[in-house]
Amino acid sequence: MKAYYTDHFVLPLPTGHRFPMEKYRLLRDLVACHPEIELIEPAAATDEDLLRAHDAAYIEAITQGKLTDAQIREIGFPWSEAMVERSRRSAGATIAACLAAIKEGVSVNLAGGTHHAYADKGSGFCVFNDAAVAARYVQAMSPTRVAVIDLDVHQGNGTAAILGRDSSCFTLSLHGEKNFPFRKEDSHLDIGLPDGCGDKDYLKILQQALIELERRFTPELIIYLAGADPHEGDRLGRLKLTMQGMEQRDRLVLGLAKELLCPIAIAMAGGYGRDIKTTVDVHHQTIQLALQYHQQIQPKVSQ
Repeated sequence: MKAYYTDHFVLPLPTGHRFPMEKYRLLRDLVACHPEIELIEPAAATDEDLLRAHDAAYIEAITQGKLTDAQIREIGFPWSEAMVERSRRSAGATIAACLAAIKEGVSVNLAGGTHHAYADKGSGFCVFNDAAVAARYVQAMSPTRVAVIDLDVHQGNGTAAILGRDSSCFTLSLHGEKNFPFRKEDSHLDIGLPDGCGDKDYLKILQQALIELERRFTPELIIYLAGADPHEGDRLGRLKLTMQGMEQRDRLVLGLAKELLCPIAIAMAGGYGRDIKTTVDVHHQTIQLALQYHQQIQPKVSQ
């Protein structure tokens, strides 16, 4: 199974910054222990790639360091050339994961899930919207019906703003209703969860949401944002999913892909564990499940 990594393109952050940049390196160290996974450095997303989802003026402002102070504050990262390169590589990794998934059934980006980025601005630690960029890239190659299943604990507001009115896509966001962003956008299907929601309720609601997605849309590619932040150990998530609940969550989404014989590209999205190891373990569990799925479906993919 192909896994795309970008952790060596380090986004320099000031001491004490709350974004857990180290999780990506720690995750790659764990993934490297699986000989069945091929770790690949992705190409950076080009201007042409980004323009399918983002405004030209915004791309120029990011690339040339012309962001206003207010724009930088909304993104939450200080501007640097390294930040630009990292953001392009992360979007490129989701593009690459989609292309690999179309050939092999499933692939993963060890980062990505930058779903708060709008066409004309970044927000919430998100510079470019990798899912939207990747969806548009695949659709530019060939007409493709793309579902974005966003199970990060925060609503995919940027993805909804870019793709939420497009009939060739289906955006599903299952998120904490009272969590960031406080102004939600309209996805094709939004489900807000109460604080403290645990395994039983979450999994029941997710199962119903996937049934609704399948009733309304027939995807030819799934982009799955497998955020670690619904986990009970997350300091920003405010939900109460256990490791077993997170596993069942991933199995439900992979089960839909299997039922539909639909390629699935997985991005890690958010995770802010009180212990960074917990976040890494949640992401690693997702990748292990994807690997199991890859091994199960290979005979079907090769036929």
